[in-house]
Amino acid sequence: MLYREAGQFKTSYAADQALLPILQDRIGLSLILLVAFVGIPLLATDFFIGSVMIPFLVFSLAAIGLNILTGYAGQLSLGTGAFMGVGAYACYKLTTYFPDINIILLILFSGVFSAAAGVLFGLPSLRIKGLYLAITTLAAQFFLEWCFIRIAWLYNYNDSGAIEVPTRKLLDIAITGASATPVVRYLVIISVVTLMALVAANVLRGRIGRSWMMIRDMDIAAELMGIRPLRAKLSAFAFSSYYCGVAGALMVFMWIGSAEVESFDINHSFLVLFMVIIGGMGSLLGCFLGAAFIWVLPIIIRAVPQLIGLDLLAATTEHLTNIIIGVLIIFFLIVEPHGLARLWQLGKEKLRTWPFPYASN
Repeated sequence: MLYREAGQFKTSYAADQALLPILQDRIGLSLILLVAFVGIPLLATDFFIGSVMIPFLVFSLAAIGLNILTGYAGQLSLGTGAFMGVGAYACYKLTTYFPDINIILLILFSGVFSAAAGVLFGLPSLRIKGLYLAITTLAAQFFLEWCFIRIAWLYNYNDSGAIEVPTRKLLDIAITGASATPVVRYLVIISVVTLMALVAANVLRGRIGRSWMMIRDMDIAAELMGIRPLRAKLSAFAFSSYYCGVAGALMVFMWIGSAEVESFDINHSFLVLFMVIIGGMGSLLGCFLGAAFIWVLPIIIRAVPQLIGLDLLAATTEHLTNIIIGVLIIFFLIVEPHGLARLWQLGKEKLRTWPFPYASN
């Protein structure tokens, strides 16, 4: 009743292939963006914005980058954390050499260096695939971590070995550094994430995205049909690494404020990979659902004992959170191996035929 397509006629190919061809989808997305851009900055607390929404958006962008490579192009990668680090360190060096340029432009440009690193370490994908390619990207993870530690030029020879984010202003408003408010940083991040998600959605619907999916499904048949594996695979690595690099720069400059090499270790690579698997491979919506499941749900679980008056030790709460999250991950993978996005898709299909959920469309 609430999600029917009756009366929504398409009179052109462009209308039929629109990004959101159904009116209800357009209304729903508009409401979500309205809440995100207006409701949360006005009503949410600084703690909620800084500890929940900002990291959620950063990891969502990193999950989009990995999902492009793994979910859409079929190239397994375990080096997401390292590519995020390349973007963060590149942005730090750019702010050193170009202090007068808008920091948002530097964040977006820092992804270019991450894309170059992705192309370099994506070259083995032309000869190997599957688990062997995953081991290659894992080697890239360890090599880049070594570079972040041993090459002192990357962190300007600081004794601490950490990236220290300088204060940068836009229209006389601080958007980075200790003086930047969580609301300002949140608005910058959500603007960047929204723009890049829109670009990714349109690229995936076009010729480039279709070539990635053809390589994923059957690379030999795709090559016989005229798809060049060299161009398709390397472009997927470049596009994916660019998104991961921008996410890494946002993580350091708009969230944590400073970072060491531990901020881009293998644990973060696995964390983003879990977000993609739980959310749904080959789905942009799944990137946001997976990031919410992995990052936001543990925060909610930790807050429940305090709301009901239970006085638990921090270590006990941490162990209970890990147990609950692990059980939920196993449950969702058993119920729907294709992730939370598939559950959402099934729910919409049920709504289209309600109250006859088993009728054909």
